Amino acid sequence: MSRLLIVLLCLFAQTASATGLERMKEYFQNIQTARADFHQVVTDKQGHKTQDVTGTMQLQKPSKFRWDYNKPFVQQIVGDGQKIWLYDPDLSQVTVRSLTKAISSSPAALLAGGKEMERFFVMREASRKGDLEWVSAMPKVNETGFERLFLGFKGDALMQMELHDSFGNRTAIEFSNVQRNPKISQEVFKFTPPADADVLTQ
Repeated sequence: MSRLLIVLLCLFAQTASATGLERMKEYFQNIQTARADFHQVVTDKQGHKTQDVTGTMQLQKPSKFRWDYNKPFVQQIVGDGQKIWLYDPDLSQVTVRSLTKAISSSPAALLAGGKEMERFFVMREASRKGDLEWVSAMPKVNETGFERLFLGFKGDALMQMELHDSFGNRTAIEFSNVQRNPKISQEVFKFTPPADADVLTQ
C-alpha cells in the first residue's frame, strides 16, 4: 500500500471517528464570528406546531449576537456584550436583561460565549439519526427555562439546535447558508430603543 494511500486512510479514520464533543470544541476554537439563516419550529407535547418562523442570526465571540426574526412576525434579540435587548415592534416594547443573568438561560448567549457551556451545562455525546455529530447539554441549575439542549455539528459548523422545556415543548432550529468567520460591523451588535417604545428591565 502506498504511503499516500495510508496517509489518506488515516485522515479519513480520524474524520469518521470525530465525536460531537470534538466538533463542539472545534466550533468554539475555530469560529470567532458567524452568520446564518435559520428556521425555527416550536411544537407542544402533543406534537402540534405552535410556531414556525424564519430569520437571520449573527454572532461574534465573546458574547455579542443578533437574531432577527423576519417571518411571519418581526422581532430582534441583540446581545451587546453586557446586556441582552429583546425588541417587539408589534407591542412597541423592549425588554432588557443583564448578560450575566441571562447567559445560563439563553442559547444564543451561550453560542456566542463558548466557555460558559461547560460552566452551566453537563455535556455528553448524543446518538441521533442523520449525518450530524450531536452533543446533549443538561443544565446544572433549574433556572434555564429548558431541561435539555441538543447541538448538531457538521465539521466545525453548527447546523441544528433543539431545546426541550419542562412543559414538553420542543424548539428545533435549523441553520442554512452558514458563513464561518465573516467580517461583521460592530454596529450590528448595538441597540438603541426606539423613542416610542416601552423599556422593561428584568
